[in-house]
Amino acid sequence: MAHDVPHAVSPGLWALAWKRLKSDRVGMVSLAIVVAFVIMMILSATGLVAANWSEETGVNYAPPSFLGAEADAPPQREGARPEAPAGPAATEHKSEIVDPLAEEMAEIRGEKAPPGAPADGDAVVDPLADVLAEIRSGKGAAGSAADAGRPVDPLAGVMADIKAGKGGAGPAGPAAAERRATLPFGADKWGRDVLQKTIKGSQTSIFVGLAAAAVATLIGTVLGAFAGYYGRHVDDFLNWFYSVFSSIPYLLLILAVAAVLQQKGTLTIILILGLTGWTGVFRLVRGEYLKHKAREYVQAADAIGASHGRRMFVHIFPNVSHVVLVQLSILVVAFIKSEVILSFLGFGVPVDVVSWGSMLNEAQNELILGKWWQLVAAGTAMALLVTAFSLFTDALRDALDPKLKGKSGA
Repeated sequence: MAHDVPHAVSPGLWALAWKRLKSDRVGMVSLAIVVAFVIMMILSATGLVAANWSEETGVNYAPPSFLGAEADAPPQREGARPEAPAGPAATEHKSEIVDPLAEEMAEIRGEKAPPGAPADGDAVVDPLADVLAEIRSGKGAAGSAADAGRPVDPLAGVMADIKAGKGGAGPAGPAAAERRATLPFGADKWGRDVLQKTIKGSQTSIFVGLAAAAVATLIGTVLGAFAGYYGRHVDDFLNWFYSVFSSIPYLLLILAVAAVLQQKGTLTIILILGLTGWTGVFRLVRGEYLKHKAREYVQAADAIGASHGRRMFVHIFPNVSHVVLVQLSILVVAFIKSEVILSFLGFGVPVDVVSWGSMLNEAQNELILGKWWQLVAAGTAMALLVTAFSLFTDALRDALDPKLKGKSGA
């Protein structure tokens, strides 16, 4: 009689890593913060949030709501004379200054006949009096004035709309009338909401960090795999190529490439960072492939006729993927900071695109005027994301470390 022998299935590397990561509270909190920023980036890219970040919703340099609105009237200097009171008391004073042109102006208006002038019926009349009256009353020139052949003011209708508050995009329209005195996190010099700018800036900075890290990781992984697996002349050439890039200070290298390209844009920053930041991934992946290519499972794959590409990327790569994943998360943090530095120095995003770096570039001039809220908003968001990503990277590295597989709790 046959009996089924119970057997336990050994969990894989990723299952063990996820189990260790869940037991790390700091790592899980950091992961939640990173996921929240990524979701905010996606919502901003789809236009569900911060779609109107460029609209001037507040007054210029509107302070945060918790500070309250600034006083409209400027403070008077000590010892300054008080302003004269408004009202009937102010109108009782009669000036002794005589207008030397009062009589001439009265003659032009027809209030006083000049010497030797004809009777009242033939008095001099202002020919533009009716037209000015129509303009003041808001009537266009297409009415009776045009029919009578009188001069027409072509801007009379526009001026009437502005006075009535119908100028949509003008400073006297609803955009200016509805500007708020305070905003949740204040406004910049144009009256744009700093909170919406910070959310929109996170979209640019995080996308640049993720995309550039993916490009750099791909290049470093492929070159490291070829160098470590083939060795000999391929390894010598790729090591020389790696030495050329690593001998130049990284920040100077990306600044030099940005200055040579002289073209601002998100794609340009991604290419600059991705094409110059692959050296660390290359070094680690090359070492892992040198170690794994002599293992028994690779020799067994060679014995059954597996091709070189299959041995490199099907058999060896899953065993070194944890190193690649950790390097990817490290590069995301480094490239977010690099994008901020490039945009702050003027080599980053164009004028019509907002990022944390461009916000810090604007904030340096605002800080001189005492307007600190844009600097605090961008700096706080960047510090929170970078700190959370760094802590998550440390937790991920500990969770994926193969040396921890045999410890208790794994």
